[in-house]
Amino acid sequence: MSRSSRSRLPFEVWALVAGGFTVALGYGVVAPAIPQFALEFGVTSFAASAIVSAFALMRLVSAPLAGWAVGRFGERATYTTGILIVALSTGAAAIAGNYTQFLLLRGIGGVGSAMFTVAATALLIKVSPPDARGRVASLNSAGFLLGGLLGPVFGGIVAGFGLRAPFVFYFFTLVAAATVVAVALRTSAAARRAEPGVLPLPAMPLGEALRVSQYRSLLLSVFAFGWSSFGVRVSVIPILVAVSFGGDAATAAWVLAAYAAGNAVLILPSGRWNDTMGRKPMLVVGLAVLAASYAAMPASPNVWVAAVAMLVAGAGSALVNPGQQAVLADVLAQRRGGNVVAAYSMTSDLGGVLGPLIAGALVDLAGFGWAFGVTAALLLFACVAWAVLPDSRQLARAGDPAPGDPASGDPEPGSAA
Repeated sequence: MSRSSRSRLPFEVWALVAGGFTVALGYGVVAPAIPQFALEFGVTSFAASAIVSAFALMRLVSAPLAGWAVGRFGERATYTTGILIVALSTGAAAIAGNYTQFLLLRGIGGVGSAMFTVAATALLIKVSPPDARGRVASLNSAGFLLGGLLGPVFGGIVAGFGLRAPFVFYFFTLVAAATVVAVALRTSAAARRAEPGVLPLPAMPLGEALRVSQYRSLLLSVFAFGWSSFGVRVSVIPILVAVSFGGDAATAAWVLAAYAAGNAVLILPSGRWNDTMGRKPMLVVGLAVLAASYAAMPASPNVWVAAVAMLVAGAGSALVNPGQQAVLADVLAQRRGGNVVAAYSMTSDLGGVLGPLIAGALVDLAGFGWAFGVTAALLLFACVAWAVLPDSRQLARAGDPAPGDPASGDPEPGSAA
């Protein structure tokens, strides 16, 4: 394949990245309003926080359903259905009359979110050229990062119209994302190959994937990543800032913003490095950097050192996250695998749920050193697991179908460009 062919990405990739950006933007607008809106019903702070937990819990338990839906109805239909479920439940939440209705609607939204996440990941894997899987993963992460950064900016403006306004805004952004992807992929041969009844694609059962050592290590690392980056980072670090440094919520926000800054610096180069140098070096280095950063957090003498540690952790996460999605694509090798993707998503969510609970308990029982030490040890364990394995790109070269193989129904590499 020529260099110019490698430099171009299929338009389906850009459509999915745009959809992900739109979803992240809308979520960034509505997320700060969710607990505050719950408090309007006269409930306790615990009950208001439970709204967030209900969404996360339903995402977790609905992942197997999402995997089944992808296998039964195809990625495109599952993507659109899932995102519309979130849209409708969010729009209805804007007119919820009591706390129970609001809690139920957010739980339903979690089901749709699981369907969207699994289907979006499977679609990206399906339409990604084998030699650009790292680039695609980093672009997708960058889209979510940018949307997440801009969301709160818009949120401050939208919230000026009342606490129900962000839910209405998110409703329209979700409908826009579903429309963009549905229209863009309507005539896409690459996306249609992912749907049943079009070509006889062989699906990869979860049991087959679990026999691949790289997939088992992938589940370990996404669990550790979910535990640390989606869990401990957003729950325990603000407590550390308050208790150890006397910082307020704004100070904690700046420390967390340093993580986003470190991520933003390396997220796009990381994709190129994953495709040129391999997944293994990025995963090993990134996980080692994350482990060191989290281990250093409780020893930070002031908030500025803590912010630097988070900046470095963000850079490490930029190396890890695209590499993990690229490994998943290597394992599937453009085969269907809704349950394989669902297990990947569910394991990450499980880490995000257990991390704050266990680390928070460790803070109460033994202090911040133990909480961050256990987190660092988990990341280091995942690092060692990757260090002893061959790079997953070898799986891609062995497992990808031969160009134009009609039995597989898969495309010739790069043909979607």
